[in-house]
Amino acid sequence: MTRTGYDKIKADLDRLHTVALPEILERLANARAEGDLTENAEYLGAQESRAMMEARINVLRDKLARAVLIDPSQLPRDEVGFGCTVRVKDLALGDEEEFTLVGAGEEDYEAGKILFTSPLAQGLAGKKVGDRVEIKVPKGMENFEILKIRFEE
Repeated sequence: MTRTGYDKIKADLDRLHTVALPEILERLANARAEGDLTENAEYLGAQESRAMMEARINVLRDKLARAVLIDPSQLPRDEVGFGCTVRVKDLALGDEEEFTLVGAGEEDYEAGKILFTSPLAQGLAGKKVGDRVEIKVPKGMENFEILKIRFEE
């Protein structure tokens, strides 16, 4: 992932630790003070929220622990790779699409930013302008032609 993606995940983790988790722990303490915990829906709900929050925190910690920071400016500029924006033509439909291949924490599917680890990105990786590629994606096989590759400076 890039430094930007790393920082975004780190900020989310910090927010969970400093804001969200303390709010849940306060809910839990308030519900516990109400007495009988076996039939206390607020207590049970807070317990479930805490478990989900702790699971999310563990996922983010794991991502950060296993992160490899990449500087896209050090990668080859003539082939599809991490950090590039690639324009492709869907050979079945004739439509053109553009994708930016990003690391964890930077994905935004609405904006065309897809994870570099996705099947589509992996199928495009290493290809050059003019190459045609057949990629197995969850909904089947797709065929593309690479039209343009660019890197943001």
